[in-house]
Amino acid sequence: MRFLSDNAATVHPQVWQAMRDADVVDTPYDGDAVSSRLDDAFGAVFGREVTVVWVATGTAANCLALSAMVPPHGGVVCHREAHIEMDEGGAPGFYLHGAKLMLAEGEGAKVSPEEISTVIDPIRDDVHQVQPHAISITQASEYGRAYRPQELAAIGALAKERGLGLHVDGARFANAAAFLECSPAEAVGPAQALSFGCVKNGAMNAEAIVFFEPELADLVRYRRKRSGHLQSKGRFLAAQLLAMLDQDLWLANARAANAAAQAIVAEASERLMHPVEANEVFMRLTGPEREALRKQGFDFYDWGEDAARFVAAWDSDQSAAQALGQAIANL
Repeated sequence: MRFLSDNAATVHPQVWQAMRDADVVDTPYDGDAVSSRLDDAFGAVFGREVTVVWVATGTAANCLALSAMVPPHGGVVCHREAHIEMDEGGAPGFYLHGAKLMLAEGEGAKVSPEEISTVIDPIRDDVHQVQPHAISITQASEYGRAYRPQELAAIGALAKERGLGLHVDGARFANAAAFLECSPAEAVGPAQALSFGCVKNGAMNAEAIVFFEPELADLVRYRRKRSGHLQSKGRFLAAQLLAMLDQDLWLANARAANAAAQAIVAEASERLMHPVEANEVFMRLTGPEREALRKQGFDFYDWGEDAARFVAAWDSDQSAAQALGQAIANL
């Protein structure tokens, strides 16, 4: 009964079938017939013209997107617990050739215009201080919290006023969109680029960088090659992305994961550390309590000394999620 991470989930059968269907001779890299369909397919999802670049990992998606917005001498404002700060092994500094991450506070790993301003307002406009060039937010956040459309609009307004780029790390964008029950365009807000996560949601090794400003994609294509992420058989990545969009599989998978998370919560909500607005559940549990759960066959990550994180996935067993919630309630 695994609730370690949605990265450990199986690949959806429709994704496997799409990859098999793509196993024909075609133009290499991203010149194939499958990759050529991505812009229109994602454009239909967001209701506007977009340019899509595929990559194999979320780290590459985040860092390549930001590299188009931030020069080596610049900075990126993000939450102090953002994935790009805590979990990407210094990759932003590597891809951005030394650009600085400027860390903001915020409840639930979300930032607000006020908290962003607290970071950037004291910076003098001179060569002795790193100047901010972009804001990066995570939808849903590292604590599974979803930005509402009005929150995104407010951050976008600040970014426009200050001349900053806006990037959305959407590793669990599908889960946020499913929770919000709004359009994908509303769930991403006025971002210039979105790292559209698929691996956590049923794909094997394909993520999409969705650019709402096509000129950014022109630069990233060169940097994708330079960083070793231009795969020669890119049609297999494109096929996965199209399969996820087909008949809104991405949303169906996210809804299933979110429902499993809610099944955990339903039995033990009094231990919650954060509202559950996606597929992650954070609960206060002592060391002995966590050990008791593991002896019952539940897998999960510790989250500090007195807490645990449980992550549901598209293929999580609902009865197992309910059993976990009941086991926690009975501790």
